[in-house]
Amino acid sequence: MNSRERFLAACAVQPLDRPPLWIMRQAGRYLPEYRALKATSSFLEMVRTPALAAEVTLQPLRRFAFDAAILFSDILVIPEALGQGYRFKDEGGIAMEFRLETRAQVDALAPASAVPEKLRYVADTLVLLKRELAGAKALLGFGGSPWTLAAYMVEGGGSEDFALVKTLFHSDRATFDALMEKLTAALIAYFRMQIAAGADAIQIFDSWGGIIAGPDYEAASLRWIRQIIAALPRDFPVILYAKGTAPHLADQAFTGARVLSVDWTNDLAVVRRMLPANVAVQGNLDPVLLTTTPAIVRRETARLLESMRGTAGHIFNLGHGITPEGKIECVEALVETVTGWRN
Repeated sequence: MNSRERFLAACAVQPLDRPPLWIMRQAGRYLPEYRALKATSSFLEMVRTPALAAEVTLQPLRRFAFDAAILFSDILVIPEALGQGYRFKDEGGIAMEFRLETRAQVDALAPASAVPEKLRYVADTLVLLKRELAGAKALLGFGGSPWTLAAYMVEGGGSEDFALVKTLFHSDRATFDALMEKLTAALIAYFRMQIAAGADAIQIFDSWGGIIAGPDYEAASLRWIRQIIAALPRDFPVILYAKGTAPHLADQAFTGARVLSVDWTNDLAVVRRMLPANVAVQGNLDPVLLTTTPAIVRRETARLLESMRGTAGHIFNLGHGITPEGKIECVEALVETVTGWRN
């Protein structure tokens, strides 16, 4: 069984001798080869240039025995394709070109039909990767959830309290829903394009789902995710990662997502027992562990693996993305522990 087959078998909750392994942000600043490329090309240049995006995607696979590659891109390519560009601030963080403040601005956003042309570079990158991987590794596409994208678009970038997007949700539901409908349609077009270009699975990042008041999570986020998944090919593997949403895991299990990616604050073995048997789980080692020592990483990785012993449908991952401070020797220890383990 090769890596791609192992990954797809885990998505289908089939018994395996060990879980497949990849880590969020596996292509990034902790890698010296990425930093070298970043010294000559900006992040946005790398994202928009298929040869560069493919190179960055493949860098971690040359160094580590990961079972999946995830497209090097950004969730904010969707707002950009709709007419609201983004940039990275010198002091850190994201800034949108402008804030969405009015219904007129929402109505002026480009239609979903613009997405395949505006984001053709993403499809071209996936085609390059599919050819390079030659079926040996799984190829993952991704995008943000409508709520998470709306948060950036309405706030004008990152935020400490996300007061503006929450206020829009509560005070002008018609405008909020109009924005979410546009984003949902755009993401459906985007994910269909990624699937056509060769993606084996899609991960939806509901990164800011955890900031929503519990009773509002369905209306603000989950209903739109459900619409997206329903519009994709039946039984296509969709992974849902919604940070900080533990109270909603049971509801997420009925969105049509084949895999729920769980943050590090959850006990993954407990989550596995509480979810339907036909839904796989992904996660959920604390990313901070990769800044410690190989011995600690081996110990904690083995502890997580042992807690999942005898279960099916587990993709080993972190509970969030690896940080720039992650150590190469710690990632090596993680990979050696997972690939050497037997269920």
